[in-house]
Amino acid sequence: MDRDSHEFGFELRSCRWAERHWPPTGERRDATAIVVSRQLGTKRRRWDTIVIECDRDALERRARFGVDRLDSDLLHIVQHAPAGWAYYRDALPDPGYPWRYVREAIHRADERGILDTRKDSNRIQIRRKWPYPDWVDRIVAIENKPDLDRSAARTLGHQLEYDVAMGLADEVWVATRETDECVEPILFEDLPVEAGVLALDPQALIAEVVWHPRSLAVDDPGTRILDRPGGGDRDDSAARFEFVVPAAKADKRLAIAERAYERGFRSFVETMRPDCRHFRLCGRTGNQLGPHCGAKRRSQTAAECSGSCPDFEPEPPAWRTRGWPIEGGPGKRCRQLLEERRRRQRPGQ
Repeated sequence: MDRDSHEFGFELRSCRWAERHWPPTGERRDATAIVVSRQLGTKRRRWDTIVIECDRDALERRARFGVDRLDSDLLHIVQHAPAGWAYYRDALPDPGYPWRYVREAIHRADERGILDTRKDSNRIQIRRKWPYPDWVDRIVAIENKPDLDRSAARTLGHQLEYDVAMGLADEVWVATRETDECVEPILFEDLPVEAGVLALDPQALIAEVVWHPRSLAVDDPGTRILDRPGGGDRDDSAARFEFVVPAAKADKRLAIAERAYERGFRSFVETMRPDCRHFRLCGRTGNQLGPHCGAKRRSQTAAECSGSCPDFEPEPPAWRTRGWPIEGGPGKRCRQLLEERRRRQRPGQ
């Protein structure tokens, strides 16, 4: 089996291409840094690949806050913490939920070393360590569909319509496998014209833009499609939707960017079993490490690589002690290698 024939393998190659070659048109500016992640989104919508275009200097300042993401409670604190000591209720805007949760977040921020705290007459005072930078310039969403049949195209069309109406990402793209056709077959599918299309060669890690996207109105109110008519061509019932204010969209965009910063796309190993004796990391074109199963003799999917796999065998204990030169065994070393590569892509870490 071709290691990129399944969507999981194609997705990893798409992420690596984006990390090396984004943007697809023009050169990357020296002041721009790229953060790539996968399988992120909101409760109602999950994207295959997320590309965060960042200000490089601001991204380096973001690194002061650690490698872990800042959730909404922590962001509320670090974004509004004062430069001088102040009682936390006077310094922070009303969160819209009980203050006891704010106090818990303050203690978490103090434990992480990203906020100064002290007590004055049994009142918690806070002071920022560093201003939280405006490090996110643009968010780009990519759907990876190596082989798009008619049924999958209908589902994808609805998903892209949701993205366009919501306007949470600055651009949405579809990445598909490059073919030898004069016109890529995906262009004949009923997809929103606002979505761009990339034809990707996963082996050579080369992509061509076959349809340019339109920039979405991320600063305007968004339209969240809740339900659409499902009775066929004769169904004239109305769709259900709701509006989303720009401030809520901005908060959600930053939350997505923080999660992308923490995870990257090499976190695929967290949903697999690198502690299996058959698990390997194999090099690919573009200096990429991808999963390989020695028992199946091919690249496995994340769903296949689990404890329920009939070929799963735990690492022998000797591999984790005397029989392996690195403490923890080869499975742990695989995690370390991927983590080291993730950190290389984060300025300031």
